[in-house]
Amino acid sequence: MHIHPEFHRFLQRQDKEKLLGQRGIVVWLYGLSGSGKSTIANAAERVLHQQGRFTTILDGDNLRTGLNSNLGFTDEDRMENIRRIAETAKVFVSQGIITFVSAITPRGELRDLARGLLGDDLFEVYIKASYEACEKRDVKGLYAKAARGEIQHFTGKDGSFEIPQDSDLVLDTENSTIADAAFELLEAIRDRIAPANGS
Repeated sequence: MHIHPEFHRFLQRQDKEKLLGQRGIVVWLYGLSGSGKSTIANAAERVLHQQGRFTTILDGDNLRTGLNSNLGFTDEDRMENIRRIAETAKVFVSQGIITFVSAITPRGELRDLARGLLGDDLFEVYIKASYEACEKRDVKGLYAKAARGEIQHFTGKDGSFEIPQDSDLVLDTENSTIADAAFELLEAIRDRIAPANGS
């Protein structure tokens, strides 16, 4: 197979960012199922949309019904799941798009994989909530299924979740509202998404 990637003839990232009036970033929200990742991403995206920013959300659950529908939850499949999400995010951010990723990403090696692919474009956000708090919320009914033994490798129960030591931002959804968490997130990335010329 002879692959010859062509990038030099394409419009450059700065051309896209100038058109959009923003800089691209990948905001990767991770934490237990039910911690509030997708809800916070949604709330933040709506505010940015109202401000005229161009955004997208790569939601782990949604991607598992399409792009990643052939993957399970073994260690190898989780690694491939994150690799595909990160590569997709890389395409979006290279077009100047503010890209939210909502994916459990339970282990440090998975986060390292994402950072290795995305580099300085990655902004890691740990959505902090205990297993017990998420179990009480159980918005998708997954915790009840896990308690009945109907889900194997369920993160936090029989699948481990490694608490990060070096995330760019921690949002504790047990002690703050979704609105407050989204506001804190937007404040944290405000300078990162502002146009390079400040306009």
